[in-house]
Amino acid sequence: MSDALTIQGFQRELVDIAEQYKLLHCRSLISIRQYVPAYELVRKHVPIGGRVLDWGTGSGHFSYFLMRSGYKTFGFGFENMPEVCCALGPGVCDYQRGSDPVRLPYEDHSFDAVLSIGVLEHVRETGGDESASLREIRRILRLGGVFICAHLPNRFSWIDFLARALGRPSHRFTYTQADILRLSADSGLRVIDVGRYGVLPRNLWSGDLLRVIGNWLPAADAYQLTDGILSSILRPMCQNYWFVAGPNQLR
Repeated sequence: MSDALTIQGFQRELVDIAEQYKLLHCRSLISIRQYVPAYELVRKHVPIGGRVLDWGTGSGHFSYFLMRSGYKTFGFGFENMPEVCCALGPGVCDYQRGSDPVRLPYEDHSFDAVLSIGVLEHVRETGGDESASLREIRRILRLGGVFICAHLPNRFSWIDFLARALGRPSHRFTYTQADILRLSADSGLRVIDVGRYGVLPRNLWSGDLLRVIGNWLPAADAYQLTDGILSSILRPMCQNYWFVAGPNQLR
């Protein structure tokens, strides 16, 4: 997939198939563009054709991005294989369903990259532990491989703060940059880069009332630009962290 299609055509394609495959957060351009930082991190750090594990596949929308981008795509989760993982034909995505909250069914040094897109913060909710999961991820990473984590909730996010104040659903576990560095170091991972993003809410634009506006290209472009500017100004209050880490070779 070309860079132009990654940024523009792929997002429209995913919006177009969102209803068919029940991709609830992908029903508008404004909503799906919340994943642009994660797309860019993968394209920057993982060569096309690399073996990539979508850890905690969920609805499968990010696995679909990996498949369309030309990566050898593997998925892992606790549910049945998402339908969208079969959209490009059988065998394009190698999906395994697990039951253990920590252990992964892969050999040592199996992957060029492992991705956590809104997953790491939920491992304690399923009986796991972040450090144990990160040690397991380090085990299956190849020499020179990377762990890419995105959509990790920032402890000081204004969106989560407001949601809690209003009694609405919010993240149970949130993080600081110090937490990221500590968890990574404890697990034998070295943080290569870290950042925050996303000040404006996104998922509401996939709702029935707002997605018509959310799919209007000028509105989506303006929203993305505004969010980027505000994220730079109000960085401590951003919704999400991203970070990239690799195996600490001293271990």
